[in-house]
Amino acid sequence: MFTGIVAGTGEITEISGSDVIRLVIDFNSVSTDGLAQGASVSIDGTCLTVVEINSPKISFDVIPETLQKTTLGSKSIGSLVNLERALKMGDELGGHLLSGHIIGLGELSNRVQGNENLDLRISCSPKIMKFVQEKGYIAIDGISLTIGEVDEGGFSLHLIPETLAITTIGNKQVGDKVNIEIDSMTQTIVSTVERILEART
Repeated sequence: MFTGIVAGTGEITEISGSDVIRLVIDFNSVSTDGLAQGASVSIDGTCLTVVEINSPKISFDVIPETLQKTTLGSKSIGSLVNLERALKMGDELGGHLLSGHIIGLGELSNRVQGNENLDLRISCSPKIMKFVQEKGYIAIDGISLTIGEVDEGGFSLHLIPETLAITTIGNKQVGDKVNIEIDSMTQTIVSTVERILEART
């Protein structure tokens, strides 16, 4: 489990393989103390398993389905990614509970840069929008964020300097894709209500 409180960013230093892809990420700004082979790490919101440790470089294997359904398939050497290590018992829960299972992709459709803040609009499919509500929580590239205004085709995000300093989201440009995760409780509630309504018709 994760919280969406990103610890910092890492740089992809190696990409190899043709089917299952090996990503090597330099955890230059994130501690690897106690990190073991087999541990889970959120990479841009996607839960991956540590397969090799040459600290500060950590290796992960990514299967074809993950490459197709997340933004990891479009990464290249030098790309920066958001990093969060798995939640431990007793850790402070500063964001909201996440599993690292991406529900789909969104696209940055508008960007308004302020003096110290950044406003983004994310467009996404109706399949995702049914789970999105104003002032609710959402994870974008593994970052726990509060949803701003919502309309039929997307939603707004209002980002503070701390988020922009620690994560990659401030570097996103119009047209860029992002990973989206909706918390499991919201998914369960919406799906249950849908089933009840369908049974009544």
